[in-house]
Amino acid sequence: MKRITLGSSDLQVTPICLGTMTFGEQVAEKEAHQILDRSLDLGVNFLDTAEMYSVPTKAETFGATETILGNWFANHPGARDKLVLATKVAGPSRGMAWVREGTGMTAQDILNSCDASLKRLKTDVIDLYQIHWPERHVPAFGTMYYDATKSEIETSIHTQLEAMSQLVKAGKVKYIGLSNETPYGTHEFIRLAEQHGLPRVMTVQNPYCLVNRTYDNAMDETCHRLGVSLLAYSPLGFGCLTGKYDQSGYEGPGAPTLARIGKYESVRKQRWGRPATLAAARLYNQLARDNGMTPTEMALAFCYTRWSVASTIIGVTSVAQLEEDVKALDTKLSAEVLAEIDAIRLVHRDPAT
Repeated sequence: MKRITLGSSDLQVTPICLGTMTFGEQVAEKEAHQILDRSLDLGVNFLDTAEMYSVPTKAETFGATETILGNWFANHPGARDKLVLATKVAGPSRGMAWVREGTGMTAQDILNSCDASLKRLKTDVIDLYQIHWPERHVPAFGTMYYDATKSEIETSIHTQLEAMSQLVKAGKVKYIGLSNETPYGTHEFIRLAEQHGLPRVMTVQNPYCLVNRTYDNAMDETCHRLGVSLLAYSPLGFGCLTGKYDQSGYEGPGAPTLARIGKYESVRKQRWGRPATLAAARLYNQLARDNGMTPTEMALAFCYTRWSVASTIIGVTSVAQLEEDVKALDTKLSAEVLAEIDAIRLVHRDPAT
């Protein structure tokens, strides 16, 4: 598998990143370790996790995914040195009291969260430490519009960067990144880092898939001009772009109840569970079939081959899914198929925003 440089760092990663948020909820530790074993065998060198995983997030499983990864590292001496490891500090808790005390994300919260992640992961250094969602109130996770009445900030971007700088200087973190960020936020992190000699953001991890291409509306130019790499998450739209819900819907007879949208009501109420999202997904899935591809192959190939995507984060619940997703690297989309994809988007836009 080829390697891609993240931003201006020296991190060389594969175009596929193994996302791990299902480990500890949908995937038990034994099966998670089997997936990690096979991922390493297949040449994937990039792992992404977060302190709040597994998902759906709850107090009982907060930190469970990092613990599973840490146990795997402990059982596989030498594996850590072969991998680029990314994790995230949660943004403001906002109703999730188990994340931390208080409603914001202070500099001390960042320092404490990093130390806790290092302990769970059983490692001395995090290669890429990301802010999971902005401290600011911004449209994210299905909220479509910016609300200026909620624009107050408890911890400035400058202060957040200073905390990250402490971690880098201490050798606990190599590079930093953002997630669920906006063009404004990305620019501010870069501007303040350059102005004050603080760590520069290397990546942004944002949703990117056929039913959510909001990244293509300004964030693509922002990241291109600033030299920030996109880590695309949810390339299969929480499963709706695999075709598994095309006949049954999310809750109808025959719906796959063990899949995330079918199993968790909280997920169905989010952007991925909207009727408009499924309606658009069905069109993309049929387009794939009409052109001799599975829906999964086309959806992943779309992300794998986009100029703006550095690495695509895949979340799997089995070794078979992992192998299918990696195999899709060989799928190429014709100009005609790409034109038809854009034609569907012209009508349906980005329903999973």
